[in-house]
Order: sequence, then C-alpha cells, then structure tokens
Amino acid sequence: MPRTLLAAVPALAALLSPAALPPSAAAVPAPAAAPAAARGGDCAAGELCLWTEPGFRGTRRGYELAATGVENCTPLPAGAHAASLANRTGRPVTTYQSAECAGTGEFETYPGSGTWVPLSPYRVRAFTVWEH
Repeated sequence: MPRTLLAAVPALAALLSPAALPPSAAAVPAPAAAPAAARGGDCAAGELCLWTEPGFRGTRRGYELAATGVENCTPLPAGAHAASLANRTGRPVTTYQSAECAGTGEFETYPGSGTWVPLSPYRVRAFTVWEH
C-alpha cells in the first residue's frame, strides 16, 4: 500500500467515528424491527384470517374452527371476497374462487403450519377446513 494512503487511513477513521458526527446525527437510533402487522398482518394462532386487500390490508375476517367446523364449505358474506390470507388453524384449508366451494373455479389448499399468502391468485369467496 503506498505510504500516503497509509497515512490517510487513521484520518479517515477519525472522520467516520461516532464521536466525529454532529450531535443530531449521533443521536439517531437504529431502526427497530418491523411490527408484526407489517410482516404479515394480525392473525392469532388457531385462526384462518382473510383480508380484502393484498398484503394483509383492508378489512380482516377471522374464523376459528369452533365456529366453522371441519370439512364444511364456509362461504364469505354475500358480495365479499378476500385477496390475502393466513392459515394458522393447524389444519389444511382450501380456498375457493366459487362461493359454493365448487371445483369449477380456481381453488388452492394451504397447509395449516402457519401459511401466509400476501396475494391470492384469485378472489377467495369460500373455504373449507380439512381434518388433515
């Protein structure tokens, strides 16, 4: 390394040290971790959560097994649909484009191990929770 560059290294290190920064810059805190809602919405363990907008935004509907049952078609309210979802039921869940859980439209089954889907490939209008 050339001698002039070696002489410049300590001076550069002094300029970059926190003590050399103005007080306003030195007091800036490190960024905090993203809140849970920013990472994947608010969905409790044991729930299937559906949001009207992609990215876990918009109106959220939460469904628990006690209210929906197993292997029953559960349509969303008339005219409603979901664009993103989280399956935290512990059981597989199939979402349907059809409000009647018909296989004639699009459908997809998501594992119950904590699946987060920020953008469904179709408008979800119904779902079925499976035994396993």
